[in-house]
Amino acid sequence: MGLLHIFIQIAIALLVFTHTMSCTQASTQTNNGTVMKCIAHELSALLTFSAGLSDPANLLSSWEGGNCCQWKGVQCSNTTVHVVKLDLQGPDCDNSDASMQVLGGKISSSLIGLQHLQYLDLSCNRFNNETIPEFLGSLHGLRYLDLSLSSFVGRIPPQLGNLSNLRYLNLDSVFGDTHSMDITWLSRLSSLQHLDMSWVNLSTITNWVSAVNKLPSLVSLDLSFCHFSTSPDSLLHSNLTSLESLRIEANNFHKRIAPNWFWDLPSLKQLDVSSSQLHGPFPNELGNMTSLVHLDLSENNLVGMLPSNLKNLCNLEDLYLFENNINGSITEFFNRLPSCSWNKFKTLFLPLSNLTGSLPAKLEPFRNLTWLDLGDNKLTGPVPLWVGKLTNLAELDLSSNNLDGALHEGHLSGLVNLERLSLADNSIAIRVNSTWVPLFNLTVLELGSCLLGPKFPTWLRWQTNIYNLDISNTSISDMVPDWFWTMASSVDYLNMRTNQISGFLSPKIELMRASAMDLSSNQFSGPIPKLPINLTDLDLSRNNLYGPLPLDFGAPRLGTLFLYDNLISGTIPSSLCKLRLLRFLDLSGNKLTGTLPDCQDYESTTNMTGLNIRNLSLRNNNLSGEFPLFLQYCQQLIFLDLSDNQFFGTLDSWIGNKLPSLAFMRLRHNKFCGHIPLGLTNLINLQYLDLAYNNLSGIIPKSIVNWKGMALRDEQDDRYDDPMSSGFSFGLNEMMDYNDNVTVVTKGQEQLYTGEIVYMVNLDLSCNDLTGEIPAEISTLVALNNLNLSWNAFSGKIPEKIGDLVQVESLDLSHNELSGEIPTSLSALTYLSHLNLSYNNLSGKIPSGNQLQVLDDQASIYVGNPGLCGPPLTKKCPEINLTPAAPEDHKDGSDKIFLFLGMSSGFVMGLWSVSCIFLLKTK
Repeated sequence: MGLLHIFIQIAIALLVFTHTMSCTQASTQTNNGTVMKCIAHELSALLTFSAGLSDPANLLSSWEGGNCCQWKGVQCSNTTVHVVKLDLQGPDCDNSDASMQVLGGKISSSLIGLQHLQYLDLSCNRFNNETIPEFLGSLHGLRYLDLSLSSFVGRIPPQLGNLSNLRYLNLDSVFGDTHSMDITWLSRLSSLQHLDMSWVNLSTITNWVSAVNKLPSLVSLDLSFCHFSTSPDSLLHSNLTSLESLRIEANNFHKRIAPNWFWDLPSLKQLDVSSSQLHGPFPNELGNMTSLVHLDLSENNLVGMLPSNLKNLCNLEDLYLFENNINGSITEFFNRLPSCSWNKFKTLFLPLSNLTGSLPAKLEPFRNLTWLDLGDNKLTGPVPLWVGKLTNLAELDLSSNNLDGALHEGHLSGLVNLERLSLADNSIAIRVNSTWVPLFNLTVLELGSCLLGPKFPTWLRWQTNIYNLDISNTSISDMVPDWFWTMASSVDYLNMRTNQISGFLSPKIELMRASAMDLSSNQFSGPIPKLPINLTDLDLSRNNLYGPLPLDFGAPRLGTLFLYDNLISGTIPSSLCKLRLLRFLDLSGNKLTGTLPDCQDYESTTNMTGLNIRNLSLRNNNLSGEFPLFLQYCQQLIFLDLSDNQFFGTLDSWIGNKLPSLAFMRLRHNKFCGHIPLGLTNLINLQYLDLAYNNLSGIIPKSIVNWKGMALRDEQDDRYDDPMSSGFSFGLNEMMDYNDNVTVVTKGQEQLYTGEIVYMVNLDLSCNDLTGEIPAEISTLVALNNLNLSWNAFSGKIPEKIGDLVQVESLDLSHNELSGEIPTSLSALTYLSHLNLSYNNLSGKIPSGNQLQVLDDQASIYVGNPGLCGPPLTKKCPEINLTPAAPEDHKDGSDKIFLFLGMSSGFVMGLWSVSCIFLLKTK
């Protein structure tokens, strides 16, 4: 690395020397045509600076030759030819994953050579683990400095206070980890107009308001997410006479919304204190802020209705009250808005504000309103006709309320500029003429749980720009028309689940650009066509699809594939091995046959190192063969369900080594044989194991103590994401809301579990040929909810510490050859609601107390154990009687009497001997 660095420095020096000696310095041309030369030492500074950067996307490819004023991102003065602007902003400021498209590395101090630099923008890059250089404070000519979103860490250098000419400073650290313990240096930036220090940790600073109050030219201030804990009630003298925009959202003030210093700012036009953990009623001071244009009080725990004195807010255009507790009538709310602003309002953003009542039947339209969001409130009644007069409206969201009634052309025809319409989760009926052609062209349409059917809505045919379409649960019971697949070619997110839509899936699906499609719970039939190439998530479950799986799915980036509860037949194709990004696969409840592909061919031809499958369910088919070999490539597998098939052979020991993340394994109702392999006990995360209804033999290995997932339940909840739930959402359009249905035999019956199966800790080895004693180590699995060892050939005693299974709710040891007494510790199982010890060879008195007394059908718990006695059985236990027996009992009891007399004599003699010893010792 040292030689390489020296070589680079020599190359740069030679390049600069060549340009200097030949006088072929980069040139630019002024307005009068005079050719000006590039400054040599500035060229050198830029080359040194670029040598220290990493540039994987080759963004600085134009930085060659000596004409630096023509390099991308470099601007020179037309008069002096000095470099005055360096704009190297990353290509995508909104994409935190664009790490391969940005600059990185180290910022060289050679930039000090650009003493005429006025504009420096290094934002939206990735200078990971680099601190903001102190030498930037030496660029005294800077007027604009933007270092935001570039992953800087460490202390903000106070040397930035030397930039007295600075007008714009942005240090937004949302992708970094910067902090400052002293911001008094800000007071020296007397010319500063824009300051953004959001996401900079300023938690130790209490005088932050007085620091920014010394910036008289400040127009915009953003100190959101800075971990402030204090905010003064007022300022004795405010210098912020030019401040128009203030954002201090998401801090930790923990005080009432008023009094507060910011209500007294005379020029403020935009106020955003959302998510600042303020609380209390809406401040009356709002009425004094006559210049206010933008007001955002979202997520502040404000309670109650708006103040009634807002008549002075005649310039208000944007009102954001998201997630407060207005807890009042929507009609009263509208009446309290300043009437002088009604024709100026552009945004009313009021979701999750606990607004109640019906929308007013009559209301003067907000002529300039472009965004109305009343979602997630408690609104009732029909949608009034005045909504249709909001001709400038681009987005209307009334979702997740209790609205009803019908929407017809009168509500919709006037919305000519509408782009986003969300009415989901209401009881609204869309009733328009079948020949109606809407004038709007939507990009988002969310009508889930509204009433569209029974016919397929023909007006959708004209919506050719939609990328998010939700018509789920809308009572459509019709064949999908062929034009729909053409219209939907632009859709990214398509949700049609829970209808009665029928017909074949069109081959046109392949041409769609969709990334997610949920067509589940319908009546689609026919084969599965080739899928869109960009598709990542597909749910076709609970339909009538038939035929074989496609040999080529056509979607290489598929991550979620749900085809369960259909009529799909044939074998599982080896092309499944090509779906390298697949994480959730459920083919259960079909008619699949044959063996599973082993994926070995793909391993040799594609250098496959592993599959990404986390959830695999193939249950309730007719699959066969030995335990699937391809699973050894699924090292991220958490949930595996092969139950109700025809798999056979022994369980391989590699399961415990190749599947380190496995937590749920269901193999019940197959034909597996042989012993439980010791390697299986290496699955330390295992919390659910069901091997019931197989032909397993041998003993339970004592190394089951390794199953920490059954022993340390409290510590494992954060170990993995819910493997039973795959889903994503787009706006209010919940997609792929997947909770696999799993039948668990517990408490003596089959119970259906969905997503809550993730909380079940289960060990079911019932209906096999297992022998030997139940190992005492089973009592270490203290997180078990269900333990079923019934219908085997276990012998010996029930482990004495069975009462350590304090979480167990169902315990079934019936139909074995267990003997001895029932451990008294069993009565300590306070969660126990089902117990079955029937048909064994147990004897002695049944323990009593606690939960054992309240179990249902108690007599059946112990049936088939003739040696048991005591309640709840009618058979009484024999009493131990030490009195002389009656003469008629002498014959049968003589041996017991002689034994008793012998024991008594021995006890007396022993006691006498000990007394003599102590007597002699004392003497």
